Amino acid sequence: MFSRNVSAIKGVRKTIEHVGCRNALKNGEILICSSNQRQHVGRPRQFHWTPVNSGAFAKNLFMGRLIKEDVFPYPEVSVEKYQEITELCAPIEKFFKEEVPSKEIDLAAKIDDKTMQKVKDMGLFGQQIPLEYGGLALSNVEYAKIQEYTSYDGAIAVTLAAHQAIGLKGIIMSGTEEQKRKYLPKLATGEHVAAFCLTEPSSGSDAGSLRTRATLSPDGKTYLLNGSKIWISNGGIADVFTVFAREEVAGNKGGKKDKISAFIVERKFGGVTSGKPEDKLGIRGSNTCEVHFENCPVPVENMIGEPGSGFKLALNILNNGRFSMGASGGGIIRTLIGEVVEHAVTRKQFETKLKDFGMIKDKIARMAISAYVMESTAFLTASMMDQPGDKDCSIEAAIVKIYSSEACWEHVSQALQILGGLGYMKDYPYERYLRDSRIMMIFEGTNEILRMFISLTGLQYAGGEMKESLKKLKSPGSNPGFIWSSMIDRLKYRLGMKKDMLIQPGEFGIHPTFKEQKEQLERCIGTFYYVNESMLSKFQKDIINQQLVLKRIADIAIDIYGMTAVLSRATRAKVNGIKNNDHDHLIATVFCNEAYDRVLENVKQLTLAPDHNGDSMIERISDEICENRGYVSAHPLTKEY
Repeated sequence: MFSRNVSAIKGVRKTIEHVGCRNALKNGEILICSSNQRQHVGRPRQFHWTPVNSGAFAKNLFMGRLIKEDVFPYPEVSVEKYQEITELCAPIEKFFKEEVPSKEIDLAAKIDDKTMQKVKDMGLFGQQIPLEYGGLALSNVEYAKIQEYTSYDGAIAVTLAAHQAIGLKGIIMSGTEEQKRKYLPKLATGEHVAAFCLTEPSSGSDAGSLRTRATLSPDGKTYLLNGSKIWISNGGIADVFTVFAREEVAGNKGGKKDKISAFIVERKFGGVTSGKPEDKLGIRGSNTCEVHFENCPVPVENMIGEPGSGFKLALNILNNGRFSMGASGGGIIRTLIGEVVEHAVTRKQFETKLKDFGMIKDKIARMAISAYVMESTAFLTASMMDQPGDKDCSIEAAIVKIYSSEACWEHVSQALQILGGLGYMKDYPYERYLRDSRIMMIFEGTNEILRMFISLTGLQYAGGEMKESLKKLKSPGSNPGFIWSSMIDRLKYRLGMKKDMLIQPGEFGIHPTFKEQKEQLERCIGTFYYVNESMLSKFQKDIINQQLVLKRIADIAIDIYGMTAVLSRATRAKVNGIKNNDHDHLIATVFCNEAYDRVLENVKQLTLAPDHNGDSMIERISDEICENRGYVSAHPLTKEY
């Protein structure tokens, strides 16, 4: 079994088509989109969060390791910093709760000029732009906190995110000083709006197949851009676009290679046209349209980064903003909890208040649990990203995005269920929340693609560390001592005599009241290592094609990171005596108990995959439907034999 793992590791590195988190092939290896090249754009004063050390916390989980210093104790701010954040957010919260005409924006499918100007006047178009260019220079934690309030109106939230989380982010991350001085001041005030142009009719999740082309003029001073982009947020209102296009660049061994470069394109350059605004299910007030480039002249000095480096830049940009979805989703659910509870404590059925029915209690409690997990993972990840140094939070950010988008969709739906007919009516905001939240599982990387990214990135990391051990396992006759100790380790683990990592109570540990949950987390992490090794051994190079296996591996990683963040936060609440910490304890206990059960079930299914757990039959059903171009089974009333 062990001898097959070496080739499996090589197979993991060979391919994955990925955009959303936009992973792809480069030199035969998985391109890992990380925050490694991200510049710290916080305030001049250091943002004091607990230091983070490893720079690859989630990756280490795949090796059965929990780097305690990365996550314990849960990060916290000083009283002064908390007051500063509160003062920053207070007018924003008031504006979005009391002044934004969200219903009118949704019906008109357009943000009115007065509201848009107010958003600009509040500085929200320059949240993470450095101070020297006229921005607010917010840290990732501060940015996430503001997303809790901007999420009250999905259309405005998406407009702002498309502008700064992706539209102008490339200039901050990889732009020259001249580019920053030229573009960022007007982008910070909202005088200019930015958009991110990557997706094309022929390339959605597979960004590597884009066709827009940049051709250098004979005098070497200008690129001519030709191509079309689709579903571009802010595409019809943007003045500045970050555009990704193919060009011929010099190869390492001479000759020319076709690679992707990034360009800053101004609408006023000419040759830029926008299609009609798309009529969308949700986030209707945000502008989404096609953008076409026809012989659009772009000065060579408007290239971002080096020629051919655009693909990696796109990956890094997209990874940068995903973590904030946890804060957005948490803000939405917390708001809905208030609305739902008000209804549940006043509405009666069968002479009983709704709040006293068991199934209603279940829905309300689960809304709160999910909001707690969203917040815990989002702000833990944001604090990691805010620390100086070479940090790769790409897996953590993808985990936050997946969990938060799916939980938000589920619980907005459950809120409508509690509200009944009232929730279904357009006179109330709840059905708009439902429509707006659906996009979260699609944009900035579909959740299916992100699950592939989490699994394959983690397996690649683990495989690299396993290499030497696997070489020994491949030649058992030459390494009898190593083989014997490996077998003993596995036997001890199965008997509960060995733990791969220990989390001790104390400064960097879990509160003693979570003893059972601590042991659950330890077992999950240890089991995760063995199941990863087993899957690499079982499927070898074909692991890249086993999407149902990779989905379960990703789901285990999501639950483990969620457990870690929740236990860390609840421990801090206990140790510091934070208000209502007993309530935190209840939430953490329920989530961890259920996450533990999910992990064990996923491990069980992985050991049976694919022929003994139904996976192969599921795939066969789908194949037969696709071959038939529709539903295969005969209608129950048919008389045909």
